[in-house]
Amino acid sequence: MNIPQLNKHSLAFPHPNDASPDGIVAWGGDLNHSRLIRAYQNGIFPWYAHGDPILWWSPNPRLIMELDDFRLTRSLKKNIKKFEYKFDTNFIEVMHKCASTPRNNQNGTWIQEEIIEAYEVLYGLGIAHSIESYQNDVLVGGLYGVVIGKVFCGESMFAHVNDASKAAYAILVRHLKKWGYDFIDCQVPTNHLKSLGAKEVTREYFLERLHKSNMDLLGNYWEIDKKLEA
Repeated sequence: MNIPQLNKHSLAFPHPNDASPDGIVAWGGDLNHSRLIRAYQNGIFPWYAHGDPILWWSPNPRLIMELDDFRLTRSLKKNIKKFEYKFDTNFIEVMHKCASTPRNNQNGTWIQEEIIEAYEVLYGLGIAHSIESYQNDVLVGGLYGVVIGKVFCGESMFAHVNDASKAAYAILVRHLKKWGYDFIDCQVPTNHLKSLGAKEVTREYFLERLHKSNMDLLGNYWEIDKKLEA
């Protein structure tokens, strides 16, 4: 099938249900903050390799984490106390570490400098956020993502110490529940996130949930709880 090319002078996207069998909705355009926000509002996100055009995705099935389904194992519950946690104090460094941390069965990273620059703008607008794990004031794990309505759209995570990213994820889930969020968009199915309790849903179901959440805007609680208790 022919994948539509975005018009740089328009923020419009094709409907996600018209995506390719692999989940590609469109290609091209740019990473302007207005386009990124419009994409996330419609269940679409950018994901592409260095040297390739920007690819916009809405996979089917979609992976989501219902906040009550998060699996806090006995060992993770114990290890949570090994770290200190903060929100939004080291966003760019979290992105750089997500980009540079080696991963099994993965060569290179999709988190290129232009991606970092684009999400730094979203961070400045209070739309992108990081959750960070520290030991002795050293950043050892964390994750970042984008908030749309009552949904946290997770982008990437890293750990330089065992359970550092899982622990940050657990802290995130705890606070999202307290603040009244609906669920976490985990985007592409992975065994790692499934082991934490995430589940696959159809694109249609995901978009229905997302559109409902877009109608409810929450307060900026991220500015309230900068330093978090384990």
